Amino acid sequence: MHALRPLLRKSLFNLFAAMLACAALLAPRAASAEALLLIEADSGKVLQAENATIPWYPASVTKIMTAYVTLKAVKDGRLTLDTLLTVSPTAASQSPSKMGFRPGTQVTVDNALKMMMVKSANDMAVVLAEGVGGSVDGFSAVMNDTARKLGMTQTSYVNPNGLPAEGQITSARDLGILARSFLRDLPEYEYFVHIPAIRFGKRVTGNFNKLIGRYPGADGFKTGFICASGYNLVASATRNGRRLIAVVLGANSGTARAVKAAQLLERGFAQDNLTWLRPSLGTVDNLVPVDATPPNLRDEMCGPNRKRPASDDDDALIAANGGATGSASATGGEAQFTFFTAGLQPPLMKASELMALAPAPADPVPVYTGPTRTGTALIAAVAADADQQAASKPRGKKSRVAKKPDAADKPKEGNKEAGTKTAAAKPDAKQADGKGDGKTAAKPAAAKLAGAKHAAAKPDAAKPAEKPASGDQAAKPAKPKAATKPAAATKPANNS
Repeated sequence: MHALRPLLRKSLFNLFAAMLACAALLAPRAASAEALLLIEADSGKVLQAENATIPWYPASVTKIMTAYVTLKAVKDGRLTLDTLLTVSPTAASQSPSKMGFRPGTQVTVDNALKMMMVKSANDMAVVLAEGVGGSVDGFSAVMNDTARKLGMTQTSYVNPNGLPAEGQITSARDLGILARSFLRDLPEYEYFVHIPAIRFGKRVTGNFNKLIGRYPGADGFKTGFICASGYNLVASATRNGRRLIAVVLGANSGTARAVKAAQLLERGFAQDNLTWLRPSLGTVDNLVPVDATPPNLRDEMCGPNRKRPASDDDDALIAANGGATGSASATGGEAQFTFFTAGLQPPLMKASELMALAPAPADPVPVYTGPTRTGTALIAAVAADADQQAASKPRGKKSRVAKKPDAADKPKEGNKEAGTKTAAAKPDAKQADGKGDGKTAAKPAAAKLAGAKHAAAKPDAAKPAEKPASGDQAAKPAKPKAATKPAAATKPANNS
């Protein structure tokens, strides 16, 4: 009997491998190009890979590397989280989404990082780049040198924020390597990648990563969108001490990328007891790069045939299609996957249902301009920023001019990352979100500011989940037309 066990095990393995191959052939293919990767954070073991080594435009997931390089400089003692950096004219001129601070404004490294990672602020990425590398070009050279040292052989950087530029390229493989390196090398700073929301003055901006506060154990990383790349997401989650990293590139909506990532993660956690049955895919470092041109999804994401403008505010699009569009090829169809969600009702639900929930309640992390503050000084600093916001608000009735989705996305074009539901031509200084201005967040309930430096956001404060202050999308600034009737503002494409 003992002699038969190895033969039985081998037969089961071969049968299971054959079933997987047949399933891959019979499974419906997604209409859009996409790349998927699921790995173990500790070992780098690949649990699933699809187009993982095809070059891709990174969009705002670029900011993971910007944060990595900045925090390595902090860890090495070259600057501190309290170091004051100054907003330069170059930083202030970046396309939305951005904080919109005027040149000369000062902000700490700590606050700039929080604004960049949660709001996906393009201007803060440049502030950090100039503060660490002296200039955008100098910092980009450090980014590229770091990528080489980490083994990111398919990655090159031109800027620190992911706005479209010739040569700004990565892959799911390389993003998996970067996420692992961040967790391994900077464990004391990883809270920067899972802050649920920030409060600037009276504005609360929720994290564009819809898994934060919804998917059990979600604890990272960053979203991204430009027309050429589609909707990108690097996500991580931990369960029973086991951490997984999922990479989704080229999803067709902000919700779809979150649903795909949740399905990947859930499949990975479910496989924990069946790994001996599955053929080994090796480690992420050993995935063989593909020499190809990155796919350009501009027409699909931002073309005239899209019924709704590309935006992170896409729950209606998902609901209309009965769930996560285009997810069948990644996971075998949502009907096959349910998610145990402790404390939620019903206890079993689909990924799209899970992403539709409000995030878990928590206080937003206050961010502010000027030097580091604590206690009553922090409260005063936040109040001062709120007063400045109110003072800068234009008075009188304003026309709402329709914004066009960015026609760019040849990567070299400077298309802007606009947010969801942007009020036309409002000064960006009042916005609070990632790459691309978004609809101003609702006035939040009073939150405890003192001592809340690393706290998370209450969902009823800004409802970041359903309609984040902005997303990662490319959009040209609207040009108000004189003597014309105000047009309803469309949702421009942006990068979050």
